[in-house]
Amino acid sequence: MGTYSALIDVHESAFQNVQDLASVWGDIRADVEELGGELVDAYAILGERDFLVLFEAENRDQAFKISVALGRYGFDTQTMEIIPVDDLGRLVEDF
Repeated sequence: MGTYSALIDVHESAFQNVQDLASVWGDIRADVEELGGELVDAYAILGERDFLVLFEAENRDQAFKISVALGRYGFDTQTMEIIPVDDLGRLVEDF
């Protein structure tokens, strides 16, 4: 499985208050799992973005579907595949 990060901006008009926003995380976890992925972690961010979501997916197609599912909650997402720094050494050895 690959690991992906999704930087999320929340459309404020989609939520009436913070409690509304907090209540969707269980649904998000269920959607990710229904699409065959695994929600690894989620963080609130102070700064340009609102949240960071880390999830695992079998491939890019599955990651794309998960990213689209996140968008249905009123989020703008920027999803990127990430790799552990420890794996960089193995990749460099191949050159």
